[in-house]
Amino acid sequence: MIVALRSELARFLRTETVGGALLLTAAAIALLWANSPWSESYFAFSDTELPIAPLHLDLTVAEWVEDGLLAVFFFVAGLELKRELVVGELADRKRAALPVIAAVGGVILPAVIAAGIGFGVEGMERGWAIPVATDIAFALAVLALTGSRIPATARVFLLSLAVVDDLIAIVLIAILFTTSIAIGWLLAAAACFLAWALAQHRRLRSPLIYVPLALVAWYALHEAGIHPTLAGVLCGLLTRVRPDADEDEAPATRLEHLFQPISAGVCVPLFALFASGVPLSAAVFGELFTERLALAIMVGLLVGKTLGLFGTSWVAIRLGIAERPAGLGNRDMFALSVLGAIGFTVSLLVAELALANDVAAAELAKAAVLLTSMAASLIGSALLLRRGRAHQARRHAHVAAAHE
Repeated sequence: MIVALRSELARFLRTETVGGALLLTAAAIALLWANSPWSESYFAFSDTELPIAPLHLDLTVAEWVEDGLLAVFFFVAGLELKRELVVGELADRKRAALPVIAAVGGVILPAVIAAGIGFGVEGMERGWAIPVATDIAFALAVLALTGSRIPATARVFLLSLAVVDDLIAIVLIAILFTTSIAIGWLLAAAACFLAWALAQHRRLRSPLIYVPLALVAWYALHEAGIHPTLAGVLCGLLTRVRPDADEDEAPATRLEHLFQPISAGVCVPLFALFASGVPLSAAVFGELFTERLALAIMVGLLVGKTLGLFGTSWVAIRLGIAERPAGLGNRDMFALSVLGAIGFTVSLLVAELALANDVAAAELAKAAVLLTSMAASLIGSALLLRRGRAHQARRHAHVAAAHE
């Protein structure tokens, strides 16, 4: 009976709309809690340290969730991306090139716009990087809730560009905010990834091999000064997606089946709970549309990100460098580009790092990211719902024509 219930719960959590609903509910709770009379308890809980003394890890509850649990989500994303690259939609080179090209454009244009608007503002010498990243978890959650009627290739495109986007953002964080990278720890992480790939090549299956490798790789990247969630992506990308003749399913399929419910039901909602608690005072709201810092972030994120993603995609397709995902038109691509303007995680992290010496400016920047991400979610949802109706009407027309 217990096994059956667990199986049913896992199946329920694998439903994308359920994961999206849990994530958005957790974000709403965090926002209300952080702006309620009990806000002190929220921030006290988030900032509670949970150290592991032997490893010299002094992370807060929020940092453990963001750096630790979110690595599980990135692992699942890496598995899915690897499958699409090898045997799925992105196996075609031109289709695989599109999200990469789009991600680059979606990083460059918002950075240029933010730097231009915020030129001369204190903190913007590094704060231009705040609007460059797409939040994978939130963007996919909104797509799952409002874009279920558009072709499945939309999710593959959004997932792919968001992973590339975040990898670029992680590199920027390492360059801009890491005073020194510990080469020894970086080599240790590389050795773990090499061992993972070798174990996959030798067809080893024991979790006693992979779990320690993943944990050591995560710790090594953390100690090297690189965002440790990168360990999740790389382990996913190094996992086999083609089954051997004696296998019922490939390792990637088996692992995705195992970890996806944990990611959707635990890791991502907890991440949203700790990432979305941004205090929004009346003073902050008044400054959002008057301070150049906030305007640089909002315009860079909403306008720059959308046009960067859509514009570079459109040009690449027109030049024949890349190919549009099957079943999607320009309007679908624009709607997905709007979802790319959902910043959250990395944008909030960059805001904290870039404006660490000015608490008021950091809070203003976070509010700008939150407001813009909410706007992108609402606009993107409206566009996706409209495109969903158009796709559904087209399908009904095809069915009717086939019966005539």
